[in-house]
Amino acid sequence: MQSDQTLEVDLATINGVTIRRPDEVLDTDTLHQRAYSELLRQTAIQKGLLAASDTPGTDGVLSEAASQAIEALLEQEVLVTEPSEEACRRHHAANQATYTTGERVEVRHILFAVTPGVDLNALRKQAEATLLNVRCHDGKNTEDVFAKQARHLSNCPSGAEGGQLGWLSTSDCAPEFAKELFGHKEIGVLPRLVHSRFGLHVVEILGRQPGVAQAFESVQGAVAMTLKQQTFVTALRQYLSLLAAEAQLVGLELDCAESALVQ
Repeated sequence: MQSDQTLEVDLATINGVTIRRPDEVLDTDTLHQRAYSELLRQTAIQKGLLAASDTPGTDGVLSEAASQAIEALLEQEVLVTEPSEEACRRHHAANQATYTTGERVEVRHILFAVTPGVDLNALRKQAEATLLNVRCHDGKNTEDVFAKQARHLSNCPSGAEGGQLGWLSTSDCAPEFAKELFGHKEIGVLPRLVHSRFGLHVVEILGRQPGVAQAFESVQGAVAMTLKQQTFVTALRQYLSLLAAEAQLVGLELDCAESALVQ
């Protein structure tokens, strides 16, 4: 049976250009990365930004000339306007935790790591059962139960220390993890699983030290850059979808769009 995370076909091509050899087995993300890079390389040639003699790499690595041409192509095709002050103020008001400095939380966790080939449904069920288990005990016993579960189940080295991560600031965490920890008032075991690039976490907040909210004027530049990056990512995804819709794809599927590029 084909894995959800791996495409196992003999060959993958875009407009006749091979992006994966028949003997290669790539995870979906890597295959898509190669595919979009090749789409952009071919488009750069069509736009006259790259010599037609440029040779596509068989391992997904672009030539220096192709990388520079793609950068020029994106500057030309994916236009991002400056966000208005009103939009920046709205973003700042809605993301106070992001623009607060000095906040710290004392944390411990139990990590259920997502690794290649793992059964995600089984992993989630195990994580949910563990969360329920530690929440079913009162404050006095929770510490012992949490530490015991961390030592037996956590895929993080901190498991040997009962899941202790110590005092953390936002810079110590992956952004998606920090979003669940900072800017809240919760103390104790969080009533939900926390998702991050590393997997699923059962998290307990042991203590909080409040930070200082930064005035809009002091972080306006950072806010504007954040909004521009978000707009660029959205526009880039749609641009790539439009390219994919016009390409001949063999051995892979890419998201395609039929509408014009929306900023």
